[in-house]
Amino acid sequence: MARAKAQRRTLDSYTVKPINKTVKPGDCVLMRPADPSKPSYVAKIERIESDGRGPNVRVRVRWYYRPEESIGGRRQFHGSKEVFLSDHYDTQSADTIEGKCMVHSFKNYTKLDAVGNDDFFCRFEYNSSTGAFDPDRVAVYCKCEMPYNPDDLMVQCEGCIDWF
Repeated sequence: MARAKAQRRTLDSYTVKPINKTVKPGDCVLMRPADPSKPSYVAKIERIESDGRGPNVRVRVRWYYRPEESIGGRRQFHGSKEVFLSDHYDTQSADTIEGKCMVHSFKNYTKLDAVGNDDFFCRFEYNSSTGAFDPDRVAVYCKCEMPYNPDDLMVQCEGCIDWF
């Protein structure tokens, strides 16, 4: 006789034991990579499920990509803490969550007094199959006609009002 498949149950939240933090849908988290020499992956929790048989909790996540993980790679104007919200969804064990993080809008990120290790910013959505970005362009501010990189110091000339 075949065993009945355990009923999946959606959870409102889940406490990740090793870090003693509670996560819920909508939270951004750092996920452990398979290769420990790589940085943690950044993801947004969409749903949390339990299989009803015990501690098997899974999270459905929407991945953020780093510039070097995208088609075209990292460019001069990408900030060191920049990530792109992708159309790539996946289900992972909740045990792979290493911590919570915050993904700010670009505008809010530039207003932070101090940027912590767990602060990131996103100004693009990324289509992982085509490599397309939305929006497909951003404003340029400098004589070099590059978009603003929050890691670089910019100065506005009081005479000509140009940015350098």
